Amino acid sequence: MAEMIEGHGGDLALAALRAYGVTEMFTLSGGHVFPLYDAAHKSGFPIYDVRHEQSAVFAAEAVAKLQRRPGLAVLTAGPGVTNGISGLTSAFFNASPVLVLGGRAPAFRWGSGSLQEIDHVPLVSPVTKYAATVTGTEEIPGEVAKALTAALTAHRGPAFLDLPLEVLFSSEDVAAPGAPEIPVVQPDPEQVTQAATLLATAERPVIIAGSDVWGGDAIAELRAAAEALQIPVFTNGMGRGALPPGHPLAFAKARRPALNEADVVAVIGTPLDFRLGFGEFGAARVVHIVDAPTQRAGHVETAVSPAGDLRLILTALAEHSGRRADHSEWIEGLRAAEDAGKARDAEAMAAESDPIKPARIYGELRKVLAPDAVTIGDGGDFVSYAGRFLEPAQPGTWLDPGPYGCLGTGLGYAMGARVTYPDRQICVLMGDGAAGFSLMDAESLARQELPVVIVVGNNGIWGLEKHPMQAMYGYDVAADLQPGLHYDRVVQALGGAGETVEKSSDLGPALERAFDAGVPYLVNVLTDPADAYPRSSNLA
Repeated sequence: MAEMIEGHGGDLALAALRAYGVTEMFTLSGGHVFPLYDAAHKSGFPIYDVRHEQSAVFAAEAVAKLQRRPGLAVLTAGPGVTNGISGLTSAFFNASPVLVLGGRAPAFRWGSGSLQEIDHVPLVSPVTKYAATVTGTEEIPGEVAKALTAALTAHRGPAFLDLPLEVLFSSEDVAAPGAPEIPVVQPDPEQVTQAATLLATAERPVIIAGSDVWGGDAIAELRAAAEALQIPVFTNGMGRGALPPGHPLAFAKARRPALNEADVVAVIGTPLDFRLGFGEFGAARVVHIVDAPTQRAGHVETAVSPAGDLRLILTALAEHSGRRADHSEWIEGLRAAEDAGKARDAEAMAAESDPIKPARIYGELRKVLAPDAVTIGDGGDFVSYAGRFLEPAQPGTWLDPGPYGCLGTGLGYAMGARVTYPDRQICVLMGDGAAGFSLMDAESLARQELPVVIVVGNNGIWGLEKHPMQAMYGYDVAADLQPGLHYDRVVQALGGAGETVEKSSDLGPALERAFDAGVPYLVNVLTDPADAYPRSSNLA
C-alpha cells in the first residue's frame, strides 16, 4: 500500500519538492503563498527572502546551475510573478532547472476582480518547459512531479505552476510522491561515429564546450574525449574550467587563430549563437553536439549534429577506434599563440594608471581568488573584461547571465552561491549600470548573514552603448551615469561594508579587506570611462 501524506497544499508541495532534491526556498513575502511558508517553517526547510522577485528566481537559478538540481522560487500572485519573468527567461536561455510556484487569485471568484487576478500561464508559457494551473489540492504532488521532470529532462529548463488560493490553503490526504524518473535521451550511434571520425581524422580540429557539458554532468567525459583524440579545447559559460588552465589541451587566448585555421570545429553543449559568430567558422566543417534534438542549429549547415545525453556521446568519442591524425603540430602552434596572448594580458593586468584600467582590477583579483571561488558576472563592459582575464580553475565556478544578457542577476546569483557554498569565496563582478538593478538585495544578504564580495567597475557610463553610439552618430544620449557615485555607502547603509578605490596601488589591500570582512562588502573601483572593451555589435 502506498505511503500517504496529509496536509494543506503547502505540505503536499513540499513533500514532492523534497523527493526531487529541493532543499531551500527563495521568495518575497506574499499572502497568496502562506501555506508554502507554513510547510517550510514547520519542517525546518530554509526560506531566504529578497527585496525584488527577480532576485528570488536568480537565486534559485544559481542553485540549479551550481548544484545541477532543481532550484525553487516562490512568488506571490500578479506582480510577484510578473516581476520574476526576467529570471524565468534567463533560466530558459541557460537551460537551468528552476521551478517557480506562483500564487493565484481564487478560482471560485475568477473574473470578479480579486486582488492581483491575472492568468499567469499565458505569460510564462513561452519561456518555460512546463506551465500549468493546479485545479485541485490533491493534484499538487503530481503536478510538482510533472513540472520537475520536465525541468530536468534534456534540454533542461524552468517550469511554472500556478496555485489558486483555495487549492493551496485546502487540505487533502494523498499518496506520497515516488522516486523521480528522468528520461535519458539516447543519441544516434551512426551520427556519433560520424562525428568521432571527423574529429579524429581532421588535421586541425577544435572543441568548444559550453554550459550544457557542466549541466549534463559530462565534464569528466569531455576531458577523456579531448585527451583521447588530442584536440584543443576552448570553453564558454559554465563550460569554463572544464579543463584546468594548466592542462595541455586547455586554451583561451588563441581562439581567433584556432577558429580561422581549423578544418573541423566541434561545438558541444552550447548554441551556435552570437557568442560563436553564429556558427560561421570559415571553411571549417561544423560538428554540433547537443543534449536534445530541439537544440540543433537550424541556421547553419552542419556536417553532423548528434543529439542526446552528452556523457554517452563524449564517451563514444573517447572510445573511437578508427584512424587518428597527429595533431601535435597543430596544438604546438596554438600553444605559441596562447602564450603570446597570456603575455599581453599579463602586461595589461599589471598596468599602473590612474584612472584605473579594468584589466588591473582582474590582475589583483587573480592574486586573491581561491581556486574554488565562485565568480559572478553582472554587467556589460566591465564583465566583458572578466571573461577575458579570469580563468576559472575548476568547473562549475563561473556564473554569468548567459545569452539572454539580463542585467540584475548579480545579488540573486550571489545568494544562491552562498547558500550552496557556505565556506567558499563568492565574488560578484558588477558594472555600475548593473548596480541599479539589484543592489538593494545587499540588505537581504546582510540581514540573513550571507557574506559576499561585490566589486563594482565604476566608470560612470553605459560603456557598451556610449562608445558605439559615439562611433555611429558622433554623439550619445541616455548613456551617462553620475560619475564617482559611492555605491559602497549604499551597501554600508544596508548593513554591509565597503570602500571606494581610486588608485591602482590600493586595489590589492582593499580586496583583501573585503574577503576578510564576513559581511556583504562592496569595493567601488573608479575606472577609466575612456577604456572600453573592444567588440563589434552583438545586435545582429
